[in-house]
Amino acid sequence: MQVQLAGEPYGPGRESEDFAAASAEALVLLDGSSMPTDLESGCRHGTAWYARRLGVHLLARLTDRADRSIAECLGDAIVETAALHGGRCDLANPNTPAAMVVAARKVGGSLEYLVLGDSLLVLHPREGAPRVIGDNQRFPGGELLRRQVWTTVPGSTERAELYLAYAQAVRAARNSGHGPWIAAATPRAAEHAETGFVPLDELRGVAALTDGAARFTERFRLGSWSDALRLLAESGPAELIAQVRAVEEADADCTRWPRGKKSDDAAALYARI
Repeated sequence: MQVQLAGEPYGPGRESEDFAAASAEALVLLDGSSMPTDLESGCRHGTAWYARRLGVHLLARLTDRADRSIAECLGDAIVETAALHGGRCDLANPNTPAAMVVAARKVGGSLEYLVLGDSLLVLHPREGAPRVIGDNQRFPGGELLRRQVWTTVPGSTERAELYLAYAQAVRAARNSGHGPWIAAATPRAAEHAETGFVPLDELRGVAALTDGAARFTERFRLGSWSDALRLLAESGPAELIAQVRAVEEADADCTRWPRGKKSDDAAALYARI
């Protein structure tokens, strides 16, 4: 695979909670689950730290454990990352750092893939329409609260209060069997990822995007997924993110395109097969 990747925090001087990395055989992309500052996580490390460690461990497992399925590799990486926290972190806290995960690797003549959460994997076929995989852990109760957040004024007390309620509701339900599954401290979450195989000879390439980058199509409708793949292949992930940022700046008050925050961390990766 020939891989191009790019990432950018949501604002100047900020630390991105997204992570992307790749080898010639495998790729990983993680979107750290942002948390309101009013919530105590029980962890002294933070979300960016978690996403980076989990991403590095997962990429290593994908490349050196062909005997393990891609979901088992994620479970192993979650266990290894949890061990790095040490005794000073409360991993039972529902707010413990967590991340959405996209991963893929070459296995013989196939591409094996995994998606957990609302990040996306987009298959670029040699013929036919793109296939979008992901956003597979929907939580209807949280979605209702999120849309209520969008109806409030950015920066207002009302929006902050509703966003806190939304974050608490999602975190109370996730990884419990009553809500979304996400990579955090329990390897069981990996069992709920969407996985599969695609013959390599059917693919022109594959893209992975965090939801901040997927705004190009999912939120702002700057083009179809075919348009997004063409842009990624011809101009690279950095250009796609730049176009997303331009729209965010033009709609800083979130009125034309309602959303929880003006900008989000964004990471995108495109691999030619």
